[in-house]
Amino acid sequence: MPAIDVSFKINGEKLPADHGYPMLSAVSRMVPSIHSDSTCGIFPVNGVNTGDRFIALTDRSRLVFRLSHEKLPDLLKLAGKKILISECQLRLGIPEVFSLKPSSHLKSRLVTIKGFMEPEPFLEAAVRQLSEMGINGKPSLAIRASQRSAAMAEAACHYVRRTLRVKDKEIVGYAMIVESLTAEESILLQEKGIGGRRRMGCGLFLPYKG
Repeated sequence: MPAIDVSFKINGEKLPADHGYPMLSAVSRMVPSIHSDSTCGIFPVNGVNTGDRFIALTDRSRLVFRLSHEKLPDLLKLAGKKILISECQLRLGIPEVFSLKPSSHLKSRLVTIKGFMEPEPFLEAAVRQLSEMGINGKPSLAIRASQRSAAMAEAACHYVRRTLRVKDKEIVGYAMIVESLTAEESILLQEKGIGGRRRMGCGLFLPYKG
């Protein structure tokens, strides 16, 4: 079944910057089917970094789910509801539904692959996953915007490395770009993603202009 993105406007003041796990916990209490659906993706909420491990919510802040369109009725239970994320109270609006759009360039803010934390083995594992899906695009780890010279790109410390906290564990991953995709490959990658922890915001790809 084709995947869709379901976007809820959020009313609230702030959220922890690392909110993947507490968001999954809060949503799963209201929609239990989310907890057992490993194909569901929940994007990180967008906001403005305040420098104290929180983000300030704006008029553009959204809670976005990526899942099979047959699961949409379950998500409608969230419309108009209040949720509590680490003592931050939010209210969700009425959802908007969007179909996935193909793009030759896709980017994920954070990909995590179990057992792979160093850049080169991590990228090799991602290439294997793409190959298993029949995707021939060109993957790479994102480089920090101010450090994109060829020489600096060789230094592992300049890759966009991010972490996800799950209870008392810190999980390492990287921002990733996949280029030169066909339309079919692009939709497939957006539907399937790379790595795990999709419900905590990992391995989810969006069109990228480069």
